[in-house]
Amino acid sequence: MPQMSNRIQQFTDSVIRRMTRISDSCGAINLSQGFPDFPPPKELTEALKFVADHGPHQYSVTYGADNLRKAIAKKAAPTLNHTVSAENEVLVTCGSTEAMMCAMMTICNPGDKVAIFSPFYENYMADTILCGAEPVFIPLVPPEYTFDIALLEQAFQQGAKVLVLCNPSNPCGKVFSRQELEQIAALAIQYDAFVITDEVYEHIIYQPYKHIAMASLPGMWERTVTCNSFSKTYAITGWRLGYLIAPADITDGARKVHDFLTVGAPAPLQEAVIAGLQLPGSYYQDMQQLYTQKRQFFLDGLDRLGIAHNTPQATYYVMLDISRWLALPQFSGWTDLQFCEWMTEKIGVAAVPGSSFFREPVNHLIRLHFAREEETLVVALKRLEKLAKM
Repeated sequence: MPQMSNRIQQFTDSVIRRMTRISDSCGAINLSQGFPDFPPPKELTEALKFVADHGPHQYSVTYGADNLRKAIAKKAAPTLNHTVSAENEVLVTCGSTEAMMCAMMTICNPGDKVAIFSPFYENYMADTILCGAEPVFIPLVPPEYTFDIALLEQAFQQGAKVLVLCNPSNPCGKVFSRQELEQIAALAIQYDAFVITDEVYEHIIYQPYKHIAMASLPGMWERTVTCNSFSKTYAITGWRLGYLIAPADITDGARKVHDFLTVGAPAPLQEAVIAGLQLPGSYYQDMQQLYTQKRQFFLDGLDRLGIAHNTPQATYYVMLDISRWLALPQFSGWTDLQFCEWMTEKIGVAAVPGSSFFREPVNHLIRLHFAREEETLVVALKRLEKLAKM
């Protein structure tokens, strides 16, 4: 038999989604994969009901329905400080996951270097490898997840063609400050590099932190590809709708890739999601308040249990420090993955091992999320009491 490709030997399946399968198999509370257990805004579900009866049910324009692209362009323009052309600068994708892959395949040639902050969302390394490129990692140092600008410059000096920037950051909840973004922008311009941004958590952010889009900075529109999604903002992770915004020449290339990857995003869902983009600004304020309350509730619960954790500036993820348990004899020599598998089965709460996000040898952190109804979080914290007493 012939051998399969070398590229698939360089990464595993998604550890995040693997933990969901393990959670489902043993009836645990799934705080691993980041999706809410509460419904989308009624405006979206009502729109979906209407579309079910009235269509469209056939292909839309490959690179996105015209009315959806116009709605995206209108919403994104103030954030990006740019009058976005729906005709030439927007691509609708099957989630931001596909947007990222389209961006990477449009920009990268085999052998190119891709700079990635670590910890990172696991797809970034797989995307890089699938493009035949080489990842170069720049550590974000816990607990504040700061970075050394000299190490980033070193990556560009080594030939990094593009930086992948998740802002706000999954998994650590970091919001990059304007000063940090300006430092990154200055290096991208100096070394004539691209920046691909993942901004799916732009609306899940806590005071006093502010989301600033990289493309909005002087000189950065021309070299930035902004990837985003409706999944987290409207609690519709299963709809698999995202988008890419970039200068026309980059968008044109991404549309070619998208055309042969997926043909197009689901037309009925494209039509229905427009209702979300038409929601008033108060929706985003209310959502921010909702997640602020959930964060406070869950972190207060962890504090009462004496479980060490970071305080995320954005997103709905929190990193827990499991060092004290790994030091116990019964867990001697365990990896964080083994601990998460045990915790899912024996404690009944599913988490993601931190090592799946870090390039550095990090084995003492795990990620939980709190995008759950309060009663679910109450039960999860009750189950974690058993862990805390060990």
